[in-house]
Amino acid sequence: MDPGPLRLAEWTVMCMNFGVDGWQEPTLGENLARAGVRRRDFLAYCGGLAAIFATSTLGLAGGAPEASAEDTTAAGIADKLGGVTKPNVVWLQLQECTGCMESTIRSGTDTIEELVLQLLSVDYNELLMAPSGQAADKALADANAQPHILVVNGSIPKGENGAFCTIGGKSAEQVLRESAERATAVLAVGACAVWGSVQAARPNPTGAVGVDSIITDKKVINVAGCPPIGEVITATVAYLLTHDGALPKTDGEGRPLFAYGQRIHDKCQRRSHFDAGQFVRTFDDEGAREGWCLYETGCKGPSTYSPCPTIQWNLHTSWPVEAGHPCLGCTEKDFFDRYTPFYQALPRIGADGVELSPQQVGWGLLGVATAGVLGHAGLTAAKSAFTHRGDRASAPIQAFGDAERVWQPTGERTGGQTGPASDVKDDQGSNPVDGPAGASDSRHDEASDEGSEK
Repeated sequence: MDPGPLRLAEWTVMCMNFGVDGWQEPTLGENLARAGVRRRDFLAYCGGLAAIFATSTLGLAGGAPEASAEDTTAAGIADKLGGVTKPNVVWLQLQECTGCMESTIRSGTDTIEELVLQLLSVDYNELLMAPSGQAADKALADANAQPHILVVNGSIPKGENGAFCTIGGKSAEQVLRESAERATAVLAVGACAVWGSVQAARPNPTGAVGVDSIITDKKVINVAGCPPIGEVITATVAYLLTHDGALPKTDGEGRPLFAYGQRIHDKCQRRSHFDAGQFVRTFDDEGAREGWCLYETGCKGPSTYSPCPTIQWNLHTSWPVEAGHPCLGCTEKDFFDRYTPFYQALPRIGADGVELSPQQVGWGLLGVATAGVLGHAGLTAAKSAFTHRGDRASAPIQAFGDAERVWQPTGERTGGQTGPASDVKDDQGSNPVDGPAGASDSRHDEASDEGSEK
């Protein structure tokens, strides 16, 4: 069966109540069978994983030999995943809001995905485990004593010697270092664990940092998002289990390319409206009701790498942009500092692979329309033809005489007014979108092999 357009959660929802009381059988497949999961249903789940792994055309394996074709099929993944013996997983929750864990376990109801998660996280997970107090401390110490996969939610506060987040009398940094010592793989899950998120926003009162600022002797896989999509979290864990511990190929920010290899802008259902110069000006205007592009209301999709448009949320029900809210760019580094105010348009988007800015798109469309009609009826007819686009008096871009809406290719409005945020600098003199003056965008420049080319 074809798993369809990355609808992993849809394919894993089963009309049954699974019962699992820990890892009792030798392999994961036998434990799933014990819980009542049929082989056909497990294959459907693995087909969804295969679809997620195929999201990017940039390749999967990194550092280790390339995965064979069999490894990336539903049957190949089912054989590998089903044959896994009990994996030791330590899942830490540090300075965070539990949103990432909730995203993982609330993507559906009674899913194989949730069952697999429970089995994989049986050693230590503060949210799901029954023990508390000294029993929980012992469970963590026992899990840390053997090789394990380490998953981390939450940032690590370094201010005041770590006093802002302590667990069992230990600072978050100490807990992290002890758990990472024998970890075979380290996953930073969520914007907090990846870069510090809101806690690390200026002025960063707790001194919050991401996992890879603390763990520097091992490669950290960054599963970015606030929170990440649940299926991306479990797919990353499943990748490690089905590729003999090999890490997935990552971009320059340490994010798996199979999930973060494309911009939201490239797959957005509203992209055609961007290309046509049709933008929502204010929430609930006519353009908003007709599903036009949300760029001018602050959408950060053109500079954000995430699979939101394809995998989506809540059993493939929807995602923010489809629901009418602009993307906040939560998978990008320091998004809270760089992309606020959230409802202000980016000054330009060319640095992230879009060759033309919205201003240039609008002027290009205007030039084509004008050239076509000038030979017939002159400039007045050109204005009429452009305004007629969409059958409304208020055109997507008011190209004649409206100084408040015309954007020049230079980023300035006619009449000498600058475009939104084009002159906003941070306290170091840098553009909040472009980063430090003169710095190039390294998100994918550092990606391994030719797979990182867009």
